Amino acid sequence: MEYRYVGTSGLRVSELCLGTMNFGREANRDAAREIVAAALDGGINFFDTANSYTAGESERLIGDILRERRHDVVLATKFGNRVGPGPNDGGASRAHILRAVEDSLRRLQTDYLDVYYVHHVDPRTPAEETLSALDTLVRDGKVRYLGASNFEAWRLLESIWVSQVNHLSRYVIYQPQYSLLVRDVEEEILPVCQMKGLGVVPWSPLAGGVLSGKYHGIDGVVPGTRQADDRFGRGANYLTPERDQIVAALMDLAGELGHSPAPIALRWLLDNPLVPSVIIGARTADQVRANLHAVGWRLPATARRTLSDLSRPAPRYPRDFEAGRT
Repeated sequence: MEYRYVGTSGLRVSELCLGTMNFGREANRDAAREIVAAALDGGINFFDTANSYTAGESERLIGDILRERRHDVVLATKFGNRVGPGPNDGGASRAHILRAVEDSLRRLQTDYLDVYYVHHVDPRTPAEETLSALDTLVRDGKVRYLGASNFEAWRLLESIWVSQVNHLSRYVIYQPQYSLLVRDVEEEILPVCQMKGLGVVPWSPLAGGVLSGKYHGIDGVVPGTRQADDRFGRGANYLTPERDQIVAALMDLAGELGHSPAPIALRWLLDNPLVPSVIIGARTADQVRANLHAVGWRLPATARRTLSDLSRPAPRYPRDFEAGRT
């Protein structure tokens, strides 16, 4: 396992990060223990959760399981989703942040968070209020690094500017949806991360399991229908004929390279210098072990070019309008 720096920060994390969104749902306590044990045995030191996952049960489980290994791991959680009926039980206000962090610390059985993400943009709360509250947590020693998830490029850049001009702690890590099938972040968000030194840690790197190869071929199933949902689960959101061509190419490369499709799809992301780690979900310990085959090698240049060219999205305005202009 390689341990990489997160952006321009001094924090180092494993190439794979274990996501625990399904802890307390698909994975019960015993299964969660086996999954975490497999991750630790494979060298994974980065664990991701959120206060809204399974109504807080994910945090409770991962906190209990990692209690004896707390100082050996990098523990990340998020806030922002609604977690109660009250008017301040969600969002990125100071009122919610200061309460949410205490609730997460209690469930995780720790006195500090390595990474604390804003899960979503809160359009009603000024960036100054959010970042001032987060800076308080850093200064108090309750949080070590700040992150953002699912922000538009301009909002991410605004937040970084607010931190700079007000001498507040800033985001050092960004968590987007990013995979061979969803590359929208490359147009504006990744350039911001590169310019400002943020590490990029993708979620859903296998596109709901589609890039594992188990859903190859849509065979007339219409995306958005109950038939698609029943057959493909979360993967139904990624079904299109164009994307099926990408999966087919991935399957062909898997045969040529002697790897399963999933490690190749993960490796394609990890070979991007902006990406220190990718978040993998798992329902079983065997799934963790299978994804560990993504580490310890590099994708051949020709294979990377094939996947990149086939999956590259068409540029949007103004990039398409300005293409070729000097």
